[in-house]
Amino acid sequence: MKPSIEVERVILARVGRGHDPFYLYDTGIIRVTCRKFAALPYPGCSVYFACMANAHPTFLGIVKDEGLGLFVNSLPHLRHAMAMGFTGEQIVFAASAMDEPTMRAVRDAGAKVNLDSLNQVERWQQMFPGMPFGIRCNIGGLIEAKKTRGGYFIGRESRLGMTPEEFLTLAGERQVTGLHLYVGTDITDIDYFYRCYKILADFAVEFPALTYLDVGGGFGLQDEDGRDFDIHRYGLMADAFMRHVSGRLGRPIRMILEPGRLIGARAGWFVCRVTDTKQRGKRQFIGVNASSAQFPRPLFYPDSARHPVTLLHTNATLNGKPELPTSVYGCSTYSRDFLAHDVILPRAEIGDIIVLGDAGSYCAAAYTHFLGFPQPREVFDDCEPHSRQETTADVLFHTASGV
Repeated sequence: MKPSIEVERVILARVGRGHDPFYLYDTGIIRVTCRKFAALPYPGCSVYFACMANAHPTFLGIVKDEGLGLFVNSLPHLRHAMAMGFTGEQIVFAASAMDEPTMRAVRDAGAKVNLDSLNQVERWQQMFPGMPFGIRCNIGGLIEAKKTRGGYFIGRESRLGMTPEEFLTLAGERQVTGLHLYVGTDITDIDYFYRCYKILADFAVEFPALTYLDVGGGFGLQDEDGRDFDIHRYGLMADAFMRHVSGRLGRPIRMILEPGRLIGARAGWFVCRVTDTKQRGKRQFIGVNASSAQFPRPLFYPDSARHPVTLLHTNATLNGKPELPTSVYGCSTYSRDFLAHDVILPRAEIGDIIVLGDAGSYCAAAYTHFLGFPQPREVFDDCEPHSRQETTADVLFHTASGV
């Protein structure tokens, strides 16, 4: 998302103070998105933020303050959640290849657990007789699974969860209190969510002690036509679906959601400075004082990760200069060190500022030591209008939309 004038003001106030490159988060946007999920109409809906999207203490503090729990899949994040004051009831844990120390730590924390395999189930029951658990269900053989940005999360191509043939061996088992599903990632097709949920719910009658359906997350920001994910429409679908499930089973069934990227992506921007430029015919290459190791989604998903790019500068003589097809590259010698490809920007000068949007989730959290650059600072600000007057003529900008 293109930064607002207020966000631009905050960025310009912070650059040049030894802080760039850095991430900026608008706390107000995080809160608004949390509240949209918390306001979903089904009364038995519980929302657990997938903290692998952003585990910064300030970010998690906002999530906690807004009444959301946490979905975690590692012991470090479990310990982090507990240190932040999240109680066991506020934590859902699921991971593949769990060992016994991990299981014991999850049990001791009092977190809700979803087990990934029959081996996990056997060990859990041996260690904690009678203690309830959920099971992760791979229903991909019953639907044409979508290949999403992170690959396949259900179906024959996915390693995750148990197939129906596997988890139905647990039918009637009263320790099974939940069915867990993760459809994929970056999905905006609400009908596809519904079809997957319906298949999962068809197995609910096999588990007499069932208390919840955990349908995961995977909510995308925008569809291919640039339309934002319709949380309102999704909420209406989920409400009708869960009321039907509860009515069918004759008791209220809890719905658990695990949104990740959608909670914070639009609230974050990555800010860096132009340090070099190259003109290659009609194409412009902009070098910045940052690396894809510090802004890693384009590094991890080079064919699909696209972020809106904004150029900020204060040299008025550049106003009206022609726009050029542009790539933004990092300050290493690694050939794939690009932060953006195929965007249209005006001609840049050294000292200008590059801002990459939709950077609040799976960006800073995915920082890698590869290439040797330091982890960027993460700055939180409530970017609300303030009294200081400043005209848009003071800052010239242009935005190239991403996908």
